[in-house]
Amino acid sequence: MKKRIITGMLIAGAALCVAARDLVILHTNDTHSLILPDSDGKGGVLQRKAIIDSVKGKNKDVLLIDAGDKVQGTLYFKFFKGNVEYPLQNMLGVDISILGNHEFDNGLQALADKERMLKTERLSANYDFAGTPAEGLFKPYAIKNIGGKKVGFLGINIDPESIIAQANYEGMGFKDVIKTANETAAFLREKKKCDLVVAVTHIGYTKGNDKTTDPELARASKDIDIIIGGHSHTLIDPENPDKYPSIVENAEGRPVLIVQTGKSGKYIGQIRVDLDKLKTSTPADYEYSLIEVTDRFPDDKLDPKIKQFLQPFTDSLENVKRDVIGYATQDFLNDGRTGAFPNWTADFGSWYGNLVLDSLRQTDPATPRLDFAIMNVGGIRNPIPRGPVTAGQILSTYPFSNHFVIMRISGKDILETLNVAAKKGGEAVSHEVTVVCDGDRNVEHVLLDMKEIDPEKTYTVATIDYVAWGNDDMRSMANGEWIYCSENEVSEPIIRYMKELTRLGLPMRADQNARFIYKSQEQGK
Repeated sequence: MKKRIITGMLIAGAALCVAARDLVILHTNDTHSLILPDSDGKGGVLQRKAIIDSVKGKNKDVLLIDAGDKVQGTLYFKFFKGNVEYPLQNMLGVDISILGNHEFDNGLQALADKERMLKTERLSANYDFAGTPAEGLFKPYAIKNIGGKKVGFLGINIDPESIIAQANYEGMGFKDVIKTANETAAFLREKKKCDLVVAVTHIGYTKGNDKTTDPELARASKDIDIIIGGHSHTLIDPENPDKYPSIVENAEGRPVLIVQTGKSGKYIGQIRVDLDKLKTSTPADYEYSLIEVTDRFPDDKLDPKIKQFLQPFTDSLENVKRDVIGYATQDFLNDGRTGAFPNWTADFGSWYGNLVLDSLRQTDPATPRLDFAIMNVGGIRNPIPRGPVTAGQILSTYPFSNHFVIMRISGKDILETLNVAAKKGGEAVSHEVTVVCDGDRNVEHVLLDMKEIDPEKTYTVATIDYVAWGNDDMRSMANGEWIYCSENEVSEPIIRYMKELTRLGLPMRADQNARFIYKSQEQGK
């Protein structure tokens, strides 16, 4: 397969040469409301649009596909609830889109209201929206007639259980990923006589839980040629095929091309298919490349309509961005499951939980004391670099509409939760907890203030409602009994915590030592 990453100022070249019967598929996934470039100048909707326009200007048949999670992760979604991202999808010219799990963050009614704004073809073969506000908005497949060939697209979404808050998809049905994908692909191939079958998925490339992944779908398939994926934020780099292979053999030994562009719109994927050679080629022959989204295009080449559209939204966020509430003495990164940022987040949970319980104890002396806090690292959406910290950074970093919860829960359920967390590489637990694991990520000891947690004992734990409902694969947390739930979103007490630190002359700093301790294979012998 011809592959490369396209960088620098020029997109034109061998990767964009015009071929008479070529189909060019551009694709994005998990752009997560990154409207402006990041601190390194990567991404941003204006540069993405310029790249898309450049490719379209040099090729006759171009389709733009989005594989979900276009929202959530910056102040644009936090404040404007999709009124920026959805119109931008139309301005970018997205032809086919599917849902990510974060499109559900404000519930099904909000999802339906926003999805109706799209001009794109909305696909989902395995979500059943009958009887919900989204009924009739999605279809299982779409067929494009291009250059005398029929190209079929089907949409496949992730099992929502423990991924999406249950209240946000209440009434929606889910159908098995592999069974539905194979049935729909066979229908497109055999009944609709499609020459090329493309699955657009939001199920993930890497294995992080018991859900089906893109490679598993590929290996179980017979009629799918290409999988355009999302959810796991995997950058399938054609220059490094050993890390995340883009070619996987299907159930009959034929190649399937799997692609994904990481996250935040920092890359656009490009697949080039010679339609004249469909019968004599395989997906291993298709040209797959990544176009890096940098500041390559000068300002006068950027779309003026998008600039005009964005200006009032951007202006209204400036005050929040300028409101300095603290200072970080170190870089707080969100690219790992253990270390400084997860520790700081969980220690905030412990501090705030104790504050709440101390207040409740004024009227009820029998109120228990907090044992520890557990927060999900998936809720930490952005890094915070060393230096001044603004309210806007905190709101972007903790963007979800989660609420702080204090609950009573058995040691047995805690141990089950931490076993799940250990398999994934750790979770955000407060300073009172140490989890010791063997070389295979099996939990050997869970220590609370250096004493083993007792499965028969009941503990008082601080967390957020998303975790307390048993989401993020921490299903046993749902067995606990809530004794407190805050009215405000969790970002509000975090901002108060930051301001209290500043009032006391304390910076934002954290213990960097991992609280999930993984012994090496040699230590385990």
